[in-house]
Amino acid sequence: MRRLRIPRLRISLPLPPRIVGLVEDLRREEDRLALVLSLLIGALVGLIVVAFILLTGRLAAHMYPAGGAGWRRVLVPTLGSLLTGYLLYRYFPLARGSGIPQTRAAVFIHDGRISLRSVVGKFVCCSTSLASGIALGREGPSVYIGSGLASVIARRLGLSKSQTKWIVPVGGAAALSAAFNTPIAAVLFTLEEIMGDLHAPVLGSVVLASATSWMVLHLVLGDNPLFHVAGYHLVSPGELGIYVVLGVVGGLASVAFVKLLLWLRAWFARLPASSLWIQPVAGGLTVGIFGFFVPQVLGVGYDQVERVLNGDVVLKAVFILAVLKIIATSVAYASGNAGGIFGPSLFIGAMVGASVGSVAHAVFPASTAGPGAYALVGMGAAFAGIVRTPLTSVIMIFEVTRDYSIIVPLMIANLIAFFISQKLQHEPIYEALAHQDGLHLPHGAFRSPVGLWVTTAMRKAPLAFTPDMKVDEAIEAAGDTDLESWPVSDENGLIGMVRMSDIIEATSGSQRPVTIATIMKRARGPDGDNAQLQFPHVHSDQPLGLALARMGDTGHNALPVVSRANARLMVGIVALADVLKAYGVDTSRMTPPRGLVRQ
Repeated sequence: MRRLRIPRLRISLPLPPRIVGLVEDLRREEDRLALVLSLLIGALVGLIVVAFILLTGRLAAHMYPAGGAGWRRVLVPTLGSLLTGYLLYRYFPLARGSGIPQTRAAVFIHDGRISLRSVVGKFVCCSTSLASGIALGREGPSVYIGSGLASVIARRLGLSKSQTKWIVPVGGAAALSAAFNTPIAAVLFTLEEIMGDLHAPVLGSVVLASATSWMVLHLVLGDNPLFHVAGYHLVSPGELGIYVVLGVVGGLASVAFVKLLLWLRAWFARLPASSLWIQPVAGGLTVGIFGFFVPQVLGVGYDQVERVLNGDVVLKAVFILAVLKIIATSVAYASGNAGGIFGPSLFIGAMVGASVGSVAHAVFPASTAGPGAYALVGMGAAFAGIVRTPLTSVIMIFEVTRDYSIIVPLMIANLIAFFISQKLQHEPIYEALAHQDGLHLPHGAFRSPVGLWVTTAMRKAPLAFTPDMKVDEAIEAAGDTDLESWPVSDENGLIGMVRMSDIIEATSGSQRPVTIATIMKRARGPDGDNAQLQFPHVHSDQPLGLALARMGDTGHNALPVVSRANARLMVGIVALADVLKAYGVDTSRMTPPRGLVRQ
C-alpha cells in the first residue's frame, strides 16, 4: 500500500521569559497550577468556541442567502464536502469525525498529546463543513478543539505527561460548556464519557474551566438558552404511559441510527485508501439531495427543533424529518466529513418525540400535553440511547431549555431508551467508532485508580509461535518455560494463545507432524467460541482482578498484554504466578506445568 505523505505544518507558540518563570514557580505547587491553568484554558477555549460558532453562522448566511435558489442546497454541501475532504486527506487526517474518540485516545493512549495542526484542521474543516449544510453538529468538534488547545498549552509550558493528561479533559469540558451553553452537563459528560469516572481527580479543574468558559460565552453572546420553549407540565398521571412508549420508540430509533452509521462507516473503510479524499462527497451529495426537497435536513437544524418544541408540528413532516436526518447524518459521518453527532441526536429525538406526541394528543387530547412536550423528552431519550450518557442527557435537556417541570417524564423515557439501546446495541457508539479505528479504550468500570494494575505484574513477552510451526519445534523453542500458555502471531501480529499442555498432548501418538494452527483450531471446537475467548488479552492499564477473571473465563493461565492502539501488538505477558506474586502470595513452592519436562 502506498504510504500517504502529509506535508509538515509547523506552528509554534513563543512564550515570554516572565511567563516561563511564573510557570516554573507554579509547577512546584500543583494546586495553584491547576487553578491558574483551569481559568486560563476556560477563558481561552471559551473565546475560541465563540469564534467557531460565529464563523460558522456567518459562512452559512453567505452560502444560503434568503430567497436563494434551490440548486444551492445541492451544490453547496457537495462542494463543501469536496473541499473539506481534500483538506482532511492532504493536511489534517486526524480531524475527521466528531473528535470525541480521538480525545479519549489522547487521554488513554497518547499521554495527552493532540497536535496544534489537528486543532487548526478541526476548526477550519468543521467550520466549512457545517456552514455548507452538512448534517452534523459542532459540539463534538468543539470538545476536540478545546482539548487540543489545552494539550498544546500544557506541552508548551513544559508540563509532564501525567499533568498534560489531566489538562486535556479540562479543555474538553470548557469547550462543551460554551458550544452547548450547558456548564453542568459539560462537566458530567467529561467525567462520564471521556474520563469514565465521576470521581476523577480532575473534577475541580473541570468544573472551574467549564464555569469560566460559560461566563465568556455569556459576556460575548448574551444570556440565552439554546432553545426557547413554552412551559410544560404533566397533564395527567396516565400520561406517563405515553412517555414510556416514547422511551421505547426513542431507544429503537437510537439503535437504528447507531447501527446504520457503524455499518456505513465499515463499508467506506473497505474502499481503496486513494479514495479517502472523495469519500466525504457521498455525504455532501446525500445531504444536498435531501435538502433540495426538504431544506430542514440541512445543517444541525436547531431552528427547526425550536419550532417543534414550541408546537409547530405536522405529524407527517416530523416523521419524514426524523427518517431523513438518520440517513443523512449516518452517511455524512460515515463518509468521513468533519462534524459530530450531538446536534443531530437532539434533532432526531425531537422529531421522534413530536411524532409520538402528535399521535398521543390526537387520540387522548384531554389527558396529554401538546407534541412540543414530547419533542423535549424525545431529545433526551435519543441522546441517552445514542451517546449512552443517561445522567448527562437529563441535565443537558434541563440546561438547554431551563424547564424543570418535565424532568420526571424525561428521566423515565431516558432510562428506557438507554436500556433498549444497551440490549440491542451492546457497544456504545464512541467505543465502537474507536474499535473501527483499531483503538481499544478502557471501559468506565476499569478507569478507576483503585488496586493493582496489570503493568505491575507484566513480564517481557516471549518470542511468539507461528501458526505453521510444528509442535516439536514449538517445544524446543519454549525450552524450560513456566508459562502454561504461549502467544501465537502471524505476519500481521498476535492471533491468539495456545496451551502448552495441548502441544505436549499432540506430540504423543501423532502419525504426522501437527502444526500450532491445527491445535488452535481443535481447541476452539467445531462451533468455535466467541471472539474474546478466541483471542484472550488484557491491557496494561486494567486491574489485575480483571486479568484473573479473564484467565478463569478462557482457561489460559497466561495472557498477552496488548496495546490499546493496536490489539494485535503484544507489549508483554502476564502469568498466573505473576498475578499471585503481585498480590503477595508465596509462589516459591509452585510446580512447573505438568508435562513440559522432556522425556
